[in-house]
Amino acid sequence: MHYKLIVQYDGTDFLGWQLQPQGPTVQGALESAVQRLFGAPARVTAAGRTDAGVHALGQVACFRALKAMPVADLQRALNALTPDGIAIAAVEVVADDFDPRRHASSRTYCYRLWRPRWRSPFWHRYSWHVCAPLDVDALRTAAAALIGEHDFTSFQAADCDADHAIRRVLRSDFSVEPEQLVYTVEATAFVRHMVRNLIGTLIEVGDGTRSVAQFRDLLGQRDRRQAGPTAPAQGLCLMAVTYER
Repeated sequence: MHYKLIVQYDGTDFLGWQLQPQGPTVQGALESAVQRLFGAPARVTAAGRTDAGVHALGQVACFRALKAMPVADLQRALNALTPDGIAIAAVEVVADDFDPRRHASSRTYCYRLWRPRWRSPFWHRYSWHVCAPLDVDALRTAAAALIGEHDFTSFQAADCDADHAIRRVLRSDFSVEPEQLVYTVEATAFVRHMVRNLIGTLIEVGDGTRSVAQFRDLLGQRDRRQAGPTAPAQGLCLMAVTYER
């Protein structure tokens, strides 16, 4: 039986999604729970391999079990067997050939900026504290320039092993919320650290360090050294993964 999970997690205490020998990961916690429940090891795969400290409200994961279990019972059991920082929001049976990564048509992330001068004891785990004045109109103009198909080499991690950095962005905008500024980006796929590198550079547009035109030029320069710093992981959250079928 092939099960699809919608997984939510607070990434603060995990070394990311993917199994790591040196510490706890979301994949490791889920595989441990599945093994305890079914009495046999199972590989849990996901739509996206989030980095250490990155959160998720809509991660999609799959695993195969040797025996069937009602989805409501499976959801309840997995939630009982996983750490408090992980929750299974939904479970469904899917086709044997369903692949959460390859079959995804888009992924949506948001990045939260905490704007007041004081640090929030509640939001500091889920946002980047940036209290400097920011030009929201400039941020929105720069963000909109990312929509469409571009080469994001300037915004990929130096150790990214992707064959190429050409990605298609479907949505890229900023919204103002009480005490926060939220960047939302949807794309068919992302290169490693793409959103965090975009945010680190967009902040430089917002504070006047670089112009919108200079930001646009980075897409053509294809040089990571010319872009801004990598924003901290804790502000980033995988919101949703969409599928056409």
